[in-house]
Amino acid sequence: MTTWIDIRDHGAVGDGVTIDSPAINRAIQAAAAAGGGAVRVPAGVWLCFSVRLASHVRLHLDAGAVIRAAVPGPMGAYDPPEPNPHDLYQDFGHSHWHNSLIWGDGLTDIAITGPGLIDGHGLTSKGPGAKWAKRKGYFPESMAGMSAAELAAEDPEEAAMQGQGNKAIALKHCTHVTLRDVTIARGGHFAVLATGVDHLTINRLRIDTQRDGLDLDCVRHCMVSHCRINTPNDDAIVLKSSLALGEARVTAHVRIHDCHVSGFDPGSMLDGRFRRTQDKAPDQDGMTGRIKLGTESNGGFHDIEITRCTFERSRGLALETVDGGMLTDVRISDITMREITTAALFIYAGARLRAPDGTPPGGIRGVRIERLRATDVDPRFASIIAGQAGYPVRDVVLSEIDITYRGGRPALDGPVPEKPDAYPEPSMFGPMPAWGLFMRHAADVTIAGATLSTAQPDGRPALWLHDVAGAHFQDIRLRNNAMTLPLVCQDVRGLTGEVVP
Repeated sequence: MTTWIDIRDHGAVGDGVTIDSPAINRAIQAAAAAGGGAVRVPAGVWLCFSVRLASHVRLHLDAGAVIRAAVPGPMGAYDPPEPNPHDLYQDFGHSHWHNSLIWGDGLTDIAITGPGLIDGHGLTSKGPGAKWAKRKGYFPESMAGMSAAELAAEDPEEAAMQGQGNKAIALKHCTHVTLRDVTIARGGHFAVLATGVDHLTINRLRIDTQRDGLDLDCVRHCMVSHCRINTPNDDAIVLKSSLALGEARVTAHVRIHDCHVSGFDPGSMLDGRFRRTQDKAPDQDGMTGRIKLGTESNGGFHDIEITRCTFERSRGLALETVDGGMLTDVRISDITMREITTAALFIYAGARLRAPDGTPPGGIRGVRIERLRATDVDPRFASIIAGQAGYPVRDVVLSEIDITYRGGRPALDGPVPEKPDAYPEPSMFGPMPAWGLFMRHAADVTIAGATLSTAQPDGRPALWLHDVAGAHFQDIRLRNNAMTLPLVCQDVRGLTGEVVP
């Protein structure tokens, strides 16, 4: 039988004025001392600095309960960021966990459940970048036109982070974790950061925030289901494999299903207005709000499944490895996309190599994507499958793909630049020379059953292949009311099948 402990019995007030985190922490410790139990947060506004989780304890927010992040100042501050000797290759936010509204470190059998709200009102969404001296590929290419002052605002000094909280929930080296039925608003840099967490279940969360939604870094045996996440300025669900734990640890055995991600104005998913007044993310590209593997990718990714998910007013699906890790055995199916602000598909193996000297480039092997339908896709960017010279993306199969681009673009002259050490985004290459699919440095790619269309006539060819060894086309239909070539090939070996213009 579960032991329930009410935070009011430990001095919590819930008036939105009193700092209640000391009382909540006493309640959590009391539950832990009893061998475990559930800590109840009843209806009310509970103003907090850092809340520290404990093993075998569930933090439960009743309906009407709001844990609100306090503004640091005379009333108090968040726990300081703990020392991390492994903070060279990833940014400040990924390198620390204790400087958060709710955090757990080295715990087992923990849970945060709803239906209450976690409101990150007093959190910051900013943080310093990586200390890596080369600084290659830190800012996306789309930010090249921003002023030094604007870039500095995105990359504050570490001293400015003292006392600040920059994550709603942060978990490190935990196992058997459940996050269920909670709503998170204004989650800071990350609404949820889970690093080195095994056996993680995330179910029915609603997140509407100004930066990342779920950041799952070096996790294993993870299930994310039935979540709705709105993140116009950053990624909604993103898997990473950084060096924050001091080792190249693979993110593996992850299942993401029945989730909806989007890029409406911040806060407008939760209030039901779904506003569209913002038209750019801070990196000056279109709204983000997507599912992504990468950018931090030192340890790589293995055995990832994404199915029955919807993207709306967001960037498309991104599978990236740029820091030396391998991306293998990724299966994606039954995806619906609407109003896509960059490329619908971005499968990219780069060589940014934000990693110890001598780290070789990683690669991509074994990607299967089936039953994907995308409409109203940004006309600048075809779907992209690209590796590096000598390090091709291999063994990719796309089947039952239906993508409709807006079209209306003129023909383009000039080669697509190679930018192996750039921050990976579809816009890094500029507008594509093809409207449907651009493939470069790839091998053994099969496309079986695809319809690529434009809503308006487009002056570019549909498909552009460069340095491809083994491209197998079956039943590819092109719909573009312009007299253009269906296919351009440059250094292509082993092309079989045909496309139907």
